[in-house]
Amino acid sequence: MSEVVIVQRRLTHYRVPLFEALRGLLAERGLKLRLLIGQGTSTESKKLDGGELSWAEKIPTRYLMGDKLCWQPMPRYLSNSALVIVTQENKLLQNHWLMLAPRRFKLAFWGHGANLQSSDPDGLKERFKRWTTNRVDWWFAYTQMSADLVGRTGFPAERVTVLNNAVDTSELLRQRQSVTPAETAALRESLGFGAGPVGVYVGSLYADKRLDFLFASAERIRSAIPEFRLLIVGDGPERDKVQSWCAAHSWGRWVGSRFGREKVAHLSLAQVMLNPGLVGLGILDSFVCGVPMMTTDCNLHSPEIAYLHNKVNGVMTADDLDAFAGAAVGVLTNENLRERLLQGCLVSARTYTVENMTSNFADGIVRCLDAPRYRKKS
Repeated sequence: MSEVVIVQRRLTHYRVPLFEALRGLLAERGLKLRLLIGQGTSTESKKLDGGELSWAEKIPTRYLMGDKLCWQPMPRYLSNSALVIVTQENKLLQNHWLMLAPRRFKLAFWGHGANLQSSDPDGLKERFKRWTTNRVDWWFAYTQMSADLVGRTGFPAERVTVLNNAVDTSELLRQRQSVTPAETAALRESLGFGAGPVGVYVGSLYADKRLDFLFASAERIRSAIPEFRLLIVGDGPERDKVQSWCAAHSWGRWVGSRFGREKVAHLSLAQVMLNPGLVGLGILDSFVCGVPMMTTDCNLHSPEIAYLHNKVNGVMTADDLDAFAGAAVGVLTNENLRERLLQGCLVSARTYTVENMTSNFADGIVRCLDAPRYRKKS
């Protein structure tokens, strides 16, 4: 039985369903999956988002230079491997050894294709990352956006598998379907919201989310639609800024972090999701709950922004306050447009699932194993 090894610097809880399902799918194809798991930094451990898998193998992990570099000794684990899949991170010293040392197994990257939040996209770090892109046999790209970034370095498209990164949304969907109109009405009343439209922000509260832009746009929406309310769900380092703004605007409410059924109950109040800053996997909440995402072309987004198809399942405007607020007013006041976006969300919710991601991953692994080794042409 051929052995496939996936190495993760740390295991997060949202990846557990993927690896459980992938292990079974590969076994059906005569392949054995081994998962090597390290330990995150002290800062990452405070996120309390770690996952557990009884069959995963824990490997030593050492951080250097203030967590800027990471070493995980691997040779002892890879003697029987046919394929090793690692994440593309410059800080992973073992990746450089894997790329440069003689090896009998194939090597693949799993990643974004670039640091999409880099303050210097043409700096040394990103240029080095682009150089490493062509030093593997295969690529597992988060989304089509990631695949396009990989392709720009000259890596052949036929050696790229687009995973369509997702989390397990099945429970989220069940929870959303269980929320009754009576519960939504009671929650609306408890928040002091009248009968007017609601925009919701869901996510962490930090600089890349551009909360000042969110507040300014909400004020412009309110000036056009006096009954408009803003609901903010989430927590983070900028919570004081959020609390201060809500204290000064009686039509705004901050409820802190909400998870599971509580989160989807709050989403049931809203007609649009307002996130002018970084958008990532939270877009799946928009799809599953049928609350169209509105964002800007701000060059901060994670690869999952590729799932947003403008005016089909959400709206992306220019990075301009008037454009964003005006588009939100347009959606909130146009029932036909809002319904069309809602239907687009529901279609996307069936497309971007962990089940589909697992199938894509397994298919790509088989294709990689069947293909010859990659040698970049000069």
